Amino acid sequence: MRRPVVTRLLATGVAAALATAVGVSTLTLPAQAATGAADGFASQNGGTTGGAGGRTVRATTGTQIHEALCGRAGSDTPIVIEVSGTITHGNTAKVSGSSCNTAAGVIELKQVSNVTLVGVGSGAVFDQVGIHIREARNIIVQNVTVKNVKKSGSPTSNGGDAIGMESGVSNVWVDHVTLEASGGESEGYDGLFDMKGDTRYVTLSYSILRNSGRGGLVGSGDSDLGNGPVTYHHNLYENLDSRVPLLRGATAHIYNNHYVGIKESGINARAGGKAKVDNNYFEDSKDVLGTFYTDLPGYWQVAGNVFDNVSWSSKGGDTNPAGPNVTSTTTVSVPYSYRLDGASCVPALVRATAGANTGNQVSNGSCTPQTPAPTTAPTSAPTTGPTAGPTSSPQPSTPPPTAPPLGRNLSLGAGADGSGKGGGTSYGNAIDGSLSTYWQPSGSTGRISVKWGSATTVARVVVREPAGSVGSIGAWRAVDNATGVVLATGNGAGTLTFRATSLTKLNVEILGSTGTPRVAEVETYAG
Repeated sequence: MRRPVVTRLLATGVAAALATAVGVSTLTLPAQAATGAADGFASQNGGTTGGAGGRTVRATTGTQIHEALCGRAGSDTPIVIEVSGTITHGNTAKVSGSSCNTAAGVIELKQVSNVTLVGVGSGAVFDQVGIHIREARNIIVQNVTVKNVKKSGSPTSNGGDAIGMESGVSNVWVDHVTLEASGGESEGYDGLFDMKGDTRYVTLSYSILRNSGRGGLVGSGDSDLGNGPVTYHHNLYENLDSRVPLLRGATAHIYNNHYVGIKESGINARAGGKAKVDNNYFEDSKDVLGTFYTDLPGYWQVAGNVFDNVSWSSKGGDTNPAGPNVTSTTTVSVPYSYRLDGASCVPALVRATAGANTGNQVSNGSCTPQTPAPTTAPTSAPTTGPTAGPTSSPQPSTPPPTAPPLGRNLSLGAGADGSGKGGGTSYGNAIDGSLSTYWQPSGSTGRISVKWGSATTVARVVVREPAGSVGSIGAWRAVDNATGVVLATGNGAGTLTFRATSLTKLNVEILGSTGTPRVAEVETYAG
C-alpha cells in the first residue's frame, strides 16, 4: 500500500505576501493583436498575430462565426471575429464556402489561418460547444468562456474537448479564457485544452481550467510525439483530476501557474517529454510533477516553485513522482525572453488576472516587471460581416472601433441619460451590451450620456449602431459633462481615444446625421 508523504515548503513571508493585495494593471489589447503580442512559444516560428490587419466582424451566434470565416476572399484572409452572447448547438450551423470548412454544433477553425476569435461586450460563452482547431495556422482565441463540452450523452461537440487542436496546427495563442466542465469522463467530458497530431508553437496564458477530470494533453498517445513546444503561464488549474498537462514527447515551459485541488496527478512528463517548471505554486494537491501511468520516462527542470500541502506517492512500477525531494532531471532552454513573478505571490496574482471577463489584466510588476505591452497593428475598415456586390451599394454596418478594445466595458452597470428619446426607445438600451436594442433622439441630433456613481477613468469611447442598420451617424464628440471640455471628435460610428480622464459623466453628442441616428451601444474603456 502506498503511503503519501506530505511536504510543506513555504518561502519566508508567503503568508504575508498572500495577505497583501497584489497590484495588477489593465493591458488593453486591440482585438487585432499586434505582431509580437503573443508571448512564449507562440511568439516563435514567425509569431502569432491572428487576424491583425484584417476586417473586424461581430457575431452573436455560432452560425455567424462560420459565416464570417466563409465570407472571406480566401482561407488565409485575416479576420477578427468579435463574439458576444451565448453560443449554443441551436445557433451553430454548418456554413459552406471556399474559404472555410465548418460543421454544425462546433466552432470549426479548420483549414484556415490568420484568425482572431475574441469575446467582447458583456462576455462570450460557448455553452456545450467546443472550439476545434484543425489544419490551421496563426490563430488567437481570447476572452471567452467554454463550458460543459461533452463527448458522450447529449449534446456532444468536439470530442468532448473545450478547445482541441490537431492535424498540422501551428502558432496558436489562447489568452484570458475560462475552460470548465462539470465532471470527468464518466460524466461525458474529456480534455479542456488538448493538442495532438503535429500541433506546434502554442501559448496558453492568464486562463482558468477547472472542474474537470482532465486538464489537457500534448500528444494523443505514446506514438504521437511530434507536438510542441508549448508555453503555459499565469493560469489557474483548479479541481482537476490529472493532465495539467500530460506531455508525451513534447517540450513545455510552465511558469507562474497556480495549481490547487489536483487530485491524482499533475504535470505528467512521459515518453521523453520535458518540462521547464519555474515559480509555480502547488497547493492542496497530489503528485503534482513526475511520470505517471507509464514506464516511459519524462524529464523536468525545476526552480523557484512552492509546494504547499502536496502529497506524493511512493515510487514504483508506472509511478515516478518528482517529490518529495524535487530536483531537476534535465535542462530545458527556451528561445524567448520572459520575466518571472515570485512564486509566493502567484495565487493572489492569478486569481486577480486569469480567465475571461477580467479586463485582460496582467501583472504590473509587483513581483517582477512585466514584459513590454504589445502595440496596435494597422487595421483596415471594419464591417459587421462578409459583404458582396458592388462597392457603391450601401452596406449594413455595425461599425466597431478601428482597434476594438478588449478591456472591461465600463458602461455595463453604469447609468445613462440624455437630451431626449424618440421612437419608444430608452437611454438604458445604449449601455445594455446588446446590438439589438438602441436609443435614438427625437430629431437628427442629440445627446446620450453614461454616468457613474464615483469618478471613473476613461480613455476610449466606442459608439455602435444597431445590427443591420445603415450608418447614419455623422459628426459627434465626447465631452466631459463636469467641465464641458471636448475630449475628442469624430465622424461616423466608431472609436474615439483621448487622454485618460477621470469622469463621473461622459456625454456623447451627435452633431449631425443623414437621418434619425440610432445608437445601440456607447462603450467606454480605461485604455
